[in-house]
Amino acid sequence: MLQITNMATPFLLLLLPLIFSTVLLLTITVTQSKPYSKTTPFQGNKPDKLTHLHFYFHDIISGDKPTTIRVAEAPGTNSSATVFGAVLIVDAPVTEGPELSSKEVGRAQGLYASTDMKTFGFTMVFNFVFTEGEFNGSTAALYGRNPILLEERELPIIGGTGDFRFARGYALPKTYKVVNIDAVVEYNVFIWH
Repeated sequence: MLQITNMATPFLLLLLPLIFSTVLLLTITVTQSKPYSKTTPFQGNKPDKLTHLHFYFHDIISGDKPTTIRVAEAPGTNSSATVFGAVLIVDAPVTEGPELSSKEVGRAQGLYASTDMKTFGFTMVFNFVFTEGEFNGSTAALYGRNPILLEERELPIIGGTGDFRFARGYALPKTYKVVNIDAVVEYNVFIWH
């Protein structure tokens, strides 16, 4: 049988269960924790080509059949030089040519809002929904700032569906024609997918 001969030994015997419990708790914690993320090999569509799309967007605000309607505004929107605070919803045709009668290849669906108090700048959130041709059934998502009075503008393509799943790229809108408050905007879109 073990005999206790000095004062240090009882103190160590009292600490031994505490040390054992601490080591056991740390072991259990380490073995049961899981990482917050996991990287796995991608099995889907890997981007391998750059596609250039060219089309015209018809922003029709006036008349009996508008493609764009104002759905909200701030109290000072109508007195603002830039219509700051106006929010517009869009379901507009996208065509091969600049005339509304040219072949429709899709729709531009989403919204834009006047978000600049000093110049005409819109934040645009659009899905280009393609209904004809090679990309029928696919969409490309556009999100960005559009300073509409500048001749050269660039907006990011941030994703898509179908053939454009995991897409990235950019769009170069250029105002083709303005009649009263209606506009035709030419788009050159470059999508890596």
